[in-house]
Amino acid sequence: MSTCSTVSRDLDEPVAGTAPVARTWLLLEQPGPGANNKAFCTFEHLDTPALGATLEAADVTAPSSKPPGRHADRGTPAVRRVYAAHTTPGNVWVRTTTLTDPHQLLGLDFAALGRGDGRTFDAVLDGGPHTGDPLVLVCTNGKRDRCCALLGRPLAAELAASGAEGVWEVTHLGGHRFSPTVLVLPHGYAYGRVQAHSVKEILHGAREGRIVVEGCRGNTAWERPGQAAELAVRSAVSEVAAQSLSVVRTDGAAPRWEVTVAHVDGRHWRVGVAQGASAPPRPESCGAAVLGSPARMEVTGVRELSVTAALAS
Repeated sequence: MSTCSTVSRDLDEPVAGTAPVARTWLLLEQPGPGANNKAFCTFEHLDTPALGATLEAADVTAPSSKPPGRHADRGTPAVRRVYAAHTTPGNVWVRTTTLTDPHQLLGLDFAALGRGDGRTFDAVLDGGPHTGDPLVLVCTNGKRDRCCALLGRPLAAELAASGAEGVWEVTHLGGHRFSPTVLVLPHGYAYGRVQAHSVKEILHGAREGRIVVEGCRGNTAWERPGQAAELAVRSAVSEVAAQSLSVVRTDGAAPRWEVTVAHVDGRHWRVGVAQGASAPPRPESCGAAVLGSPARMEVTGVRELSVTAALAS
């Protein structure tokens, strides 16, 4: 059976620079078979249309989540796990709590969360730091694209059966044609075309503060040219420390950018990134009525800057 993910894989479409863009994530456990699957979710049994608009205005991404496997939807209140995470290097954190009434979320200062200030989460929801294993969010949203269900659900189930902790099914991570897709928190790196053994390697690295570059779509803290540039620097200098690199400047506009990437040790690089169109045309989603030419981020050069040039940038 040909799907958008098999076509993308067969055409060897690059995954770098395709991660969703969000510095802050808010995850609400969803009892039952799933949520009303929107990019900013309106949750089942939660008649709060203002929530999605509030989250979007504050630049907070909030897919719903549930543990792997099937769950009956009883439509009754339940204790739900909530996570908030911020992914900007130097201010990376995950906080968690439980609640019975999702309306409590409306008491949060979403603008503060979007800026990376987690104090509102603790004060309003009686939350605290997540002290367990890194979170692995597996997109299993078959309503958005069948690839996410066909490939994501078995992956989530296999990971859970293997004893991996912190595995959650989520409603939307984008990039259906790169299924199965996962997001790993706290560091915020997304991956495509993953298998259970590679996720375990990614998890092992995340526990130690390391990033696996292979199969990485990018850090969600950066816009897509920055994602591609940061990964290119990691590959060029064999840097794997999770919080070692930051995108500090992006000049230009589509289809060409000059991205400045900084290391915590003071080194800087200027990375050329060009936006190209994927050829030949392919389905961007299994539900797409026409073929498309999705944008791809192509790194045109990586140049380390002198100290003088870095200070001037």
